[in-house]
Amino acid sequence: MSLQKKAQKKLKLKRNRRKLRVKSNQSRREQKPRVTVFRSLKHIYAQVIDDLNQKVLISFSSLNLKNQEKLDKKAEAKLVGVELGKMAVEKDVKDVFFDRGRYLYHGRISALVEGLRDSGMQI
Repeated sequence: MSLQKKAQKKLKLKRNRRKLRVKSNQSRREQKPRVTVFRSLKHIYAQVIDDLNQKVLISFSSLNLKNQEKLDKKAEAKLVGVELGKMAVEKDVKDVFFDRGRYLYHGRISALVEGLRDSGMQI
């Protein structure tokens, strides 16, 4: 097995461990809506999900910020968090559980959460 394949296998194991750790925290929480995040190379997507009714309450992404001037990815993620937070507060969803999935709480993910907190949500 080549070094590259071993490194890829190790990375995949780390990601799966992180994903399971976050998932186990999810089962211990109260029945709050959850904010999930997906991060691609160009964009960031976030949505508020009600697990009891299995419905997406609100979703917002950097694709919705087309009319904004060109920003760096971190500032764009913070704007997505602020806008999603405003929409959630309007729908009376203030206390949520943040599901970061397999992503580290770093960079764009932390900027998105910062934006959510700035808009008045409890995480």
